[in-house]
Amino acid sequence: MRLQLYDIVPGLKPYLKEICTMDCDEGVDTHHIRVLPDACVELFINYTDTPIAMIGHSLYKDSIITARMSRPTDVQMRKGSGCLAVCFRPGMASNFFQVPMQALTDAVVDLADIWSGVTKEIEDKMAQASTNQERVAMVQHYLGHKLSLKKEDPQLVYCLKQVQLSQGLIPLSSLTAATGLSQRHLSRKFQQHVGLSPKAYLRVSRFIRSLAHLKACPERSLTEIAYASGYYDQSHFNRDCKAYTGITPNEVANAQHILY
Repeated sequence: MRLQLYDIVPGLKPYLKEICTMDCDEGVDTHHIRVLPDACVELFINYTDTPIAMIGHSLYKDSIITARMSRPTDVQMRKGSGCLAVCFRPGMASNFFQVPMQALTDAVVDLADIWSGVTKEIEDKMAQASTNQERVAMVQHYLGHKLSLKKEDPQLVYCLKQVQLSQGLIPLSSLTAATGLSQRHLSRKFQQHVGLSPKAYLRVSRFIRSLAHLKACPERSLTEIAYASGYYDQSHFNRDCKAYTGITPNEVANAQHILY
């Protein structure tokens, strides 16, 4: 599979984590890949006649949205497929999709069910484009238009920023105190815009931090990684790893088919 990353236009940088194209050469299916939770929503726009991928046990033929919040996803790209992928920063996808984000959590949804009436037009224009650079420009232009119609929630933006800065270690009580919101009210905002409760989002954010340590410092012991990631002890780290990946930290570190 050929993967190419592209620059994000300045107006979309606060909202998009990555944008790339993925092309699977004719005659070659990719191996099964397990992608771990990252609390991000991803958009995949198909620009070929070939189904995009096998995800889990289902074959997806057209453009889709996925949201890996608390479960891993097993993916196999199909030979001859080509798609443009947009990875939104945590909590930012709600600016582009007029649905509660909890409806997308740990799911794969047809884009046509969300962007009804325009998905087919976008796919046709993408298919007719002569280069992937043109496709990227088209999608960023459309996302910019969607963003111009949306008003941000400053309290949510503040909370997401604090979670990012603390790498998931800020207490929930600090978020409610700073925003003046009750825990129930803040939870409704998070479910609507992020897809998880604040408590669940903090937990997965801490685990994502542990994966970064695991990748960057393979020489460190799992106990050291657990403490550096904010866990009380290694057993808590092991428990979260099993919950979010289905395997142990050692297996994650040594697996060749896992992306994180």
